Amino acid sequence: MVIITLQRNKCIGCNYCVEMAPEMFQMSKKDGKTVLLHAKDKKGFYTVKSNDNEIYNACDNAAKACPVKIISVKLN
Repeated sequence: MVIITLQRNKCIGCNYCVEMAPEMFQMSKKDGKTVLLHAKDKKGFYTVKSNDNEIYNACDNAAKACPVKIISVKLN
């Protein structure tokens, strides 16, 4: 299982995550910050749990590319 967490309020809108993992991230037209697709919000932390291990590498690359380090990716 892959667990992806995003601290959206700290996003600076650089778009790297969307470039690395477009199937999981997209930019909001409202505020220019990233959106973790299908995520559940819990006090500003947006989380997705997926059984699709194929997304791990792309999301891990997105986390590494993020200049403000607000994305975490874990493999359980």
